[in-house]
This record gives sequence, C-alpha cells and structure tokens, in this order.
Amino acid sequence: MNMLYDSDSFVVVHMLADATPDSASDAATPAVPQLVRHGFEIVDKRSGKEVYLDGSWAEMFQQQILAWQRNTPTQEEVEDTLDGYVGLAQNPVIVH
Repeated sequence: MNMLYDSDSFVVVHMLADATPDSASDAATPAVPQLVRHGFEIVDKRSGKEVYLDGSWAEMFQQQILAWQRNTPTQEEVEDTLDGYVGLAQNPVIVH
C-alpha cells in the first residue's frame, strides 16, 4: 500500500497485490496469486466517502497518474480530476 496523494480534500492510496512466498511450497514453484490485481482507493474527506478502483477503472486511473508524472499538474488540476470520481464514491469511510 502506497499513499500517492494527501490534501485537505482527498487521499489517494495505491493498493498492491502482496505476493509472499509460502514457506511450505516447493522452491521451484513459488506461491503467486492467480489473479494479481492492484487498485486505487480515493477518499473524499469532505463527504467522508471512498471509492475503490480496480480492473479497467484502475488501469484508466494509472494512465492519469502517468500523465501527471509527465506534465506535473497543479493541485487544483489534480483535485478537479479526483472530484470527477466522487460520483462513484458510495461507501462511507468507517475505519481508516
């Protein structure tokens, strides 16, 4: 888990699939998850809701992050983009 962004309005965390070798498995065939996936959690601090992006949504968001790395956006530009995901946020943040 890597925190990518934290402001007064939003938090963005990159969730990575943690594959740890099983000590009981054969060294020739290490234990690897069958469906290695990653995702992004976006928390809207203003509304107290969060959305988890995975699959194609995570891939699209990853492309946005790569574009930000190339073009260094302003905080306002980042927050405007994140605000576009707020409509997907249906889950209240209960424990964080």
